[in-house]
This record gives sequence, structure tokens and C-alpha cells, in this order.
Amino acid sequence: MRVHVTDLIPGDTMLREIFNRNGVHVLKKGTIVQLEEISRLLQHSIDYIDIEPREILLSIDPSSETPESLNKVKPHFDQAIDGFSTIFMEAFKTGKFNKSVVDDSFQPVVGSLMGQKDVVSLLLLLNGKDDYTYKHSMQVGMLSYYLATWMGYSSRESYDIGKAGYLHDIGKSKIPKEILDKPGKLSPQEFEEIKLHTVYGYDIIRESIDDKVTALVALQHHERDDGTGYPKGLREEQIHPYSHITAVADVYSAMTTNRVYQSKQQLLIVLRELYSLSFGKLNGKPSHAFIQNMLPNFIGKKVILSSGESGIIIMNNQLDYFRPLVQTSDRFIDLSKEREFAIQEILF
Repeated sequence: MRVHVTDLIPGDTMLREIFNRNGVHVLKKGTIVQLEEISRLLQHSIDYIDIEPREILLSIDPSSETPESLNKVKPHFDQAIDGFSTIFMEAFKTGKFNKSVVDDSFQPVVGSLMGQKDVVSLLLLLNGKDDYTYKHSMQVGMLSYYLATWMGYSSRESYDIGKAGYLHDIGKSKIPKEILDKPGKLSPQEFEEIKLHTVYGYDIIRESIDDKVTALVALQHHERDDGTGYPKGLREEQIHPYSHITAVADVYSAMTTNRVYQSKQQLLIVLRELYSLSFGKLNGKPSHAFIQNMLPNFIGKKVILSSGESGIIIMNNQLDYFRPLVQTSDRFIDLSKEREFAIQEILF
């Protein structure tokens, strides 16, 4: 069965060896085609190939099992969000929290993450306009944990870094609700009050658990390498490595999540913003590790383009990592070259 490469579907099987025009071997006979193989054929400018007749094949959808695996994770997420709500309210009332509630809420999440590599789907699962502070804390804990593992930290260290991310905003329990949830722009005085959540968080954690490093993360997650952050205007070498990691997770979560005063930004756009911030603001090492490990998660994701077309991301682009190759129902769009198109939304 001879088909054009643009008509291939995941699950097709190569009938013959595939070579490009220069005689370079591209795919071997019997290869089961997935999105990666289609991308490779396009890169080698191959037009037509022979495949096994489709009527003898079972339909293969690489994302068909995703909802079930994510559904197993979601109860742990919900438990952690509820747990942070309890911690937050206790800190609001008493200025401290119960350490056991933190571990009881966060440990099951980490356990469920060990078998789940699709971080983008997890973020889409957690997205929503309600309970921003609680969901944001859950996201930052999750992303801090992942980033720590990607950077080679041990499982114990990664858990501690994730837990620090989970608690990074606990100081917001001491910020007046009318400021925290204000839909419009904050006044200079209100912004100065918001900035104090870092100091409040440090004090609350020190009062609650014997863990200075976790308290430092709460204090330093808004510090920046060039000294423009707060509350102390520290520079790169003065900021704890765990705080560098949580800062990256914090910025990414904040920019991709709906808030009362700001709409979420598209996940790939924010990765590009992180890349820009990694030269002077956010620390380069965790920023680049985050980008490098997040990009493969976008392959196979369904998207809506600015043209109104829907499609699937099939390849990250070497010319512009943040503008990938997208396959629609009738064509391929290279966003790095066709600049008039853009991804409007990534679908769960």
C-alpha cells in the first residue's frame, strides 16, 4: 500500500527499507510508525512510502492510555490541594502549621509522580480558575520535585525540594484577602505588602518545623540573580540552590495558570519567556534543565492554532524550539517559518 508521508497515521508499518535521495538509511522495514518517525521522514524530504495494508492492523493511538493513568494521579492532587488549604488556614489563624499534615498531603503526590512522565498533561489536569493559591502551591511543589530529579538530585533531596516548593507561598496566609485576591493592579503600597509574604513564610516555617532550608526557599523564591528581586536584593551566589529551582517552578506555574487578575499564557510561550529570563533573572542551570526536559512533553499534544485549525505537535523545531511543526487534517505547518500562525491553546 503506497501512501504519501502526510497521509501516514500512527500504527502504520513500513513494508520496505526507507532511504533518502542521497542513499542515507532512514527507517528499517517493519518499523511501526509513530509521530517521531513521520517527523524523520519529513526531515529527509521523503514523499511516498510503502506500508502494510491497514485493514490487518489494529488502530494505535499513542495517547489512548493517558486519561486512565492521569485519573490515578488526580485524587492525590486533590488531596494535596485540600491539605494545603488546611495548612494555609492553620497558619492564618495561629502563625504555624502541623508538620505531619504537610507530609501526609505531599508524599502521596510524589509517589504517584514516579510513574508519570507527561508533565504537560499533569499541568493541564491541574489548571483552573478556582483556588489559585492552593493549586499554584501544588503545581510549584510538583514542578520543583520534577526539576530536582532532572538535575540529578537524590530522591530524598528531590522530595525535600518539592516540599519546599509546596510551602513556598505559605506566607500569603498573612496577606489580607482583599489584596491577595484583588482583580486589578496593585497600588505601590499593596505591592509592598504582597512582597512581605516571603518574610512571613520564613517565620511561619521556622515556627512550625526545624528546617531552615525550606524556610529559606520561602524567603528567597522571589530573589533574582542580578539583584533585582526581593526581599533582600540578593545576587546569584547568595541564593540557595533550592531557591533557584523553586523560582523557576514558581514563575512557570504563575504564568500558565488563570488568576483573578491575569489570564494564563500558553505553555510553550512561557517556556520561551523562561529562556529569556535565564540570562540574568532566573538562574540558568535550573531554567535550561526545565526547558530541555519539558519540550519533549509537547510532542503528540493536540493544539488549536490562531487560524482556527486544530492539529497535533509532531516535532520540536531545531530553528526555534518554541515554534514546533504541527500536523493538521490536511497539511503540515512549520511555525518557525510560517510566522503568521501561532498556537493559541494546548488541549488536554
